[in-house]
Amino acid sequence: MTTYDFDLFVIGGGSGGVRAARMAAQRGARVALAEVLGTEGLGGTCVNVGCIPKKLYSYAAHYAEAAEEAHGFGWEGTAPTLNWDTLKTNRAKEISRLNGVYSHLLHGSGVVVMNGFARLTSEHTLTVATLNADGSAGHQEVSAQHILVATGGTPHVPHFSGREHVITSDDVFDLPTFPQRLVVVGGGYIACEFASIFNGLGSRVTQLYRGEQVLRGFDDEIRHFLAAEMAKAGVDLRLNAGVVSVRQQGDGLHVLLEDGNTLQADAVLYATGRVPNVAGLGLDAVGVAQGAQGAVLVNAQYQTNVPHIYAVGDVTARVQLTPVALGEAMVVVDQLFGPAAGKPARTMGYDCIPTAIFTHPNVGTVGLSEAQAREQFGHITLYRSEFRALKHTLSGSTERTLMKLVVDTATDRVVGLHMVGAEAGEIVQGFAVAMKAGATKAVFDSTLGIHPTAAEEFVTMRDPVKAG
Repeated sequence: MTTYDFDLFVIGGGSGGVRAARMAAQRGARVALAEVLGTEGLGGTCVNVGCIPKKLYSYAAHYAEAAEEAHGFGWEGTAPTLNWDTLKTNRAKEISRLNGVYSHLLHGSGVVVMNGFARLTSEHTLTVATLNADGSAGHQEVSAQHILVATGGTPHVPHFSGREHVITSDDVFDLPTFPQRLVVVGGGYIACEFASIFNGLGSRVTQLYRGEQVLRGFDDEIRHFLAAEMAKAGVDLRLNAGVVSVRQQGDGLHVLLEDGNTLQADAVLYATGRVPNVAGLGLDAVGVAQGAQGAVLVNAQYQTNVPHIYAVGDVTARVQLTPVALGEAMVVVDQLFGPAAGKPARTMGYDCIPTAIFTHPNVGTVGLSEAQAREQFGHITLYRSEFRALKHTLSGSTERTLMKLVVDTATDRVVGLHMVGAEAGEIVQGFAVAMKAGATKAVFDSTLGIHPTAAEEFVTMRDPVKAG
């Protein structure tokens, strides 16, 4: 019988990797995890340069508009000004605290954490290029019965003239000086979020997207409604707009567009998608099958074509969301080492995954878009409500809220729920539970609302949208 150094070796210290390592160790497995702990700590993209800092900056961006809106409620005085360095410093402190929490959880579970880059050399072996405490480089060969690849994704910037002058979402949180003029290139949720955030913080933001509308893949009505609200808030959103080049000049960056116009900016943020982080892992040498842009191909149990190698999270390019990576990690752990005492083995479903976009206003969505529902069910019934939130009757803001239900007419089941408005993510999370349980429109109708809230609209929509 072959003896291995570890029962499970995890490559990557992001959300999925940390969850798998910690839970496997709690099952009694011998576990090691490799992560390059340089400028970033444990926690991966979400903790270091993704969900957490982005949400903190989104909160920060709301205070300027809150100060302005407060005048309608009787508060007087001048608006506060942003100290960019203070925001960066306080964010860094919180991220460092979270890095420490992840480290404590791993070490407390008995996981061996290696500060280094791991490369596969066979189905059961790896080479880890480590960084020692004194700063010297080391080299270690290890073996494991099972290997989990959880290296996440990384921003993708296309090749064009001046590519070296642009930044990505990894860089935007720590810019040396606040960009008074910011160009955001992209139309996905990351691009829209940062356009909203920096517009709220005080930048003059121009967002460029080559497509006909932002947020491709989301409900069409939600896409158009959010674009209008963002523009109304001050974002200069330009659709069907492409970049030819970016050049550094004495007065800043000059962005040449395909239509011949030029924009001047202090920073150009490219948010044009993310690709699996697979460079240097040795996947090809071991024979691990990969798809588009290097995505690791896995089966329903997250097993690659090489039997003892698994992969979860963004590196598989399935659904790039932190809670998805966490759920997939638990499926792998339960499969390899058994479920927790008294609990059934975990399964992972990809229907009814709730999603929030932290634009201003927020977007919250779960289930199918109108177009997807029509394609899947044929006959559907729509319910829709658009209104000015109670808060803004005094705030003076012209922001409006949109809420929408998509119902399968044959079964009366609610198959899509969408919202653009304040705290949309907080509101939609609860309704996601109901939809996962198969709630019908009749169940929604029989549920009492909390008054006065925006959320009650989802249980008080009675009249369907007329066909056409």
